Amino acid sequence: MTEENTTNEQELKQEHKPFKRFIAIGVGAVVAVAGAFFIHDALLYQSTDDAYVETTTVQVAPRVSGQITEIFITDNQKVKEGDLVAKIDPADYEIALAQAEAKYEKMLLNQKNAKANFKAMQSNIDTAKKDLDRYKNLFEQGAVSKQTLDQAQAKYDSAQANLTNAEEALLSQGGNKVADADLKEIKALRDKAKLNLGYTNIYAPQTGTVSSRRVEKGMYVNIGTPLFVIVPENVWIVANYKENQLRHMKPGQEVDIKIDTYPNHTFKGKVDSIQRASGAKSSLFPPENAVGSFVKIVQRIPVKIVFTEEIDPNEFNIVPGMSVVPKVRIK
Repeated sequence: MTEENTTNEQELKQEHKPFKRFIAIGVGAVVAVAGAFFIHDALLYQSTDDAYVETTTVQVAPRVSGQITEIFITDNQKVKEGDLVAKIDPADYEIALAQAEAKYEKMLLNQKNAKANFKAMQSNIDTAKKDLDRYKNLFEQGAVSKQTLDQAQAKYDSAQANLTNAEEALLSQGGNKVADADLKEIKALRDKAKLNLGYTNIYAPQTGTVSSRRVEKGMYVNIGTPLFVIVPENVWIVANYKENQLRHMKPGQEVDIKIDTYPNHTFKGKVDSIQRASGAKSSLFPPENAVGSFVKIVQRIPVKIVFTEEIDPNEFNIVPGMSVVPKVRIK
């Protein structure tokens, strides 16, 4: 290698040194900015990927048994509160209502007749008493025979007996507390039969979307048989934060919400409330820590987050169960 070649290589290295230094400075600046951003983000926000969209679904079930005769819904159909969604064959319940109404009306009629008969017997005994008193005076004056007086006495005794019978009939048909209770019981049975007939029409209990439909025309269903589920439009976020993330978290703090389905959109929300127990403590079988094999595990506390912006369902189809990453601004 000649002296001239060596000199050229040294000059070339000298020329590349500023470029390498520039790259090193740039990389260092990027790392510093990233670190500062990470520290800034960690100080201002608390985030978790253990979060999901939640709502309270409503399971629709019949209140009477029978065969389904009509279905007015399909899968994923939107319904409004009060919409007729299904019908149960009403024939048996119409007959039961007719029987209950007939029994109730019969008892009312019996009461009415008993009261009318009692009033008539009271009128008869008043007339018989007046006739008896008159004939007694006439007999004492010698104006009528003993036979006539005896006939007046027999008529009065008969009227008295009829009044007693009418009074007993009145008591048995509603003139005492026992009969009134019987009438109330029959009325309650009639009202129950009317309700049961009304229950053969099944209505949507609230507005939402039909899900998990398990009913078809012709099926026989019992009381409480699950027919389908209504998923309401109102949804929120349940975020399970680690217990050491909650020190500065409070209701009302702003939240940036990222939903996996829409990664390029940030939804706005706020902390609604923080559960007063950990997820493990609220489970069906909470852990027992008073054992010798205890291992400390960082607990997670459910935090309810609600949306603060109006979401267009035609643009964003946010449904329960979707994965979410919320960032709560704590400072």
